[in-house]
Amino acid sequence: YGGMGLDFSYNIAVAEELGRIRCGGIPMAIGVQAGMATPALTRFGSHELKKQFLVPTIAGDFVACLGISEPGAGSDVANIKTTAVRKGDEYVINGGKMWITSGSQADWMCLLANTSQGPPHQNKSLICLPMNLPGIHIAKKIDKLGMRSSDTAQIFFEDVRVPCKNVIGEEGKGFTYQMLQFQEERLWGVATALTPMETIIQETIEFTRQRKVFGQPVLHNQSVHFRLAELATELELLRSLLRRAVALYVEGNDVTKFASMAKLKAGRLTREVTDSCLQYWGGMGFTSEVLVSRFYRDLRLMSIGGGSDETMLSIICKYMDTLPRK
Repeated sequence: YGGMGLDFSYNIAVAEELGRIRCGGIPMAIGVQAGMATPALTRFGSHELKKQFLVPTIAGDFVACLGISEPGAGSDVANIKTTAVRKGDEYVINGGKMWITSGSQADWMCLLANTSQGPPHQNKSLICLPMNLPGIHIAKKIDKLGMRSSDTAQIFFEDVRVPCKNVIGEEGKGFTYQMLQFQEERLWGVATALTPMETIIQETIEFTRQRKVFGQPVLHNQSVHFRLAELATELELLRSLLRRAVALYVEGNDVTKFASMAKLKAGRLTREVTDSCLQYWGGMGFTSEVLVSRFYRDLRLMSIGGGSDETMLSIICKYMDTLPRK
């Protein structure tokens, strides 16, 4: 279908390199295109759907977005309310999606909607939804704390009609397909955060070597260079966990636990690195002129998007069998 046929480890290599971009919004947009809106279509979609949606997306002719989150259902995917009711050979879609990356400019959406009245983990389907259909309303482009270069939209659906053949894979399997996709998304997110953290630590070393307080460089305070050494060590431990998870995933293993651990650690470590390093920049760190302040805002999303820290902890507990039994 126009791709290079490489395994998932190459996605992670690309994600790490995208971390050299000095903002979070552009790598995130590429991540949505390459690793969030398209994996289910690639793995389970029909040949016709791949020709219609996947081929132009791979070529860069189409922009894709992923329609999962809603105002009352972020990490709680099972609680989404958007419906796609079958009428003849079409679905009629009603509801809305929130915080949709690339939503204002997308050509199509990989939409998760309730296609039946069954149990919440068995009544959902993923649908390829062209974004130029009547009844699709882009409510607004959302103003955000960070990722300010990213197009993030609120979208409503009012009696939107789409052919039933646009469902990805089997009807009712959308939740399962989406959970599989989340593992790749979370590993991608971790990978994109490694290089920015490494850059921030290095730039902080250089700045504190030049900045003098009370007659000596800030870096010459033991508490400062010890703290930077600790952060660098934590970063390398996270890199090793990511490498292990990716290697196991490429071999065909279920890496839900390790992906969740890596996502949790990445979210917390990005907050720790950016906050600690910003402090050493003093008043300059509180301006918009330096990279550390931008990543302080941009990387805050790591603990929220793609599953919150609390969601990651719940998944890890499940795999450790520590949750209460009914």
